Amino acid sequence: MADTDIKTLVKERYSQAALRVKSGGSSCCGATAASDPCCDPITSNLYDSFQAGQIPEEALLASLGCGNPTALAQLNSGEIVLDLGSGGGIDVLLSAKRVGPAGKAYGLDMTDEMLALANENKRKVGAVNVEFLKGEIENIPLPDNSVDVVISNCVINLSADKDSVLREAFRVLKPGGRFAVSDVVTRGVISDEIRKSVLLWVGCIAGALDETEYRDKLAKAGFEQIEIEPTRIYRVEDAREFLAAEGVDVDAIAPQVDEKFMSAFMRAVKPTASERACCGPVCCN
Repeated sequence: MADTDIKTLVKERYSQAALRVKSGGSSCCGATAASDPCCDPITSNLYDSFQAGQIPEEALLASLGCGNPTALAQLNSGEIVLDLGSGGGIDVLLSAKRVGPAGKAYGLDMTDEMLALANENKRKVGAVNVEFLKGEIENIPLPDNSVDVVISNCVINLSADKDSVLREAFRVLKPGGRFAVSDVVTRGVISDEIRKSVLLWVGCIAGALDETEYRDKLAKAGFEQIEIEPTRIYRVEDAREFLAAEGVDVDAIAPQVDEKFMSAFMRAVKPTASERACCGPVCCN
């Protein structure tokens, strides 16, 4: 599938999710209640009741993530945070509360409907240190060295050009800035046919990287101190109903699926100028 086709499908999916929320439904991938008919263990129950109480219900319902980067990322008062693929604004609004009035939280999204929903949610909570930007994560509309933390929630795997996304994240981070992202990754050898079927369920998309490849791409972009921490490891039973409806023989693929798909939290750091210049055995060790 061409990159432009992937981008079009992603934009359509996010537009439809935003419209469903505004009409009184849920995103169907971001439901939090187990009773929701479209709820699944990938996107549900990611935010606790305290976090849910801090934001409008529409922001929670519009969440299409696979993790909770705001719970795992270290955010400090006065910092500037950028959320790649901010959707309805849930992670931006939560981040804005943590960095406080001296800090700022940006959200970047390419979908007009999601941006409209996010700005409405911003208005509802009266957030003054929040700004939503229209643009693509492969070409971030912010200057070099301008943010302290880049977060994202199951969006980078949607990009057909992940190298550009990671280079852009590195570019806009200040020296010493942190990359703190939730994403879907795979582990081990998986056939293309099974990967395609299962990844349609995991996060409702296909395109997740193997965890080793993700680590290599972060290093290639210039990041250091790279860590990948699994947060949810999926089993075939989690997807039995969905895969069966897609005509997949669940029992046949189970040995090739169990514990090979997961949500994970990626941490990395943009080195400072002195760290990048260092090449001696003392400072590099």
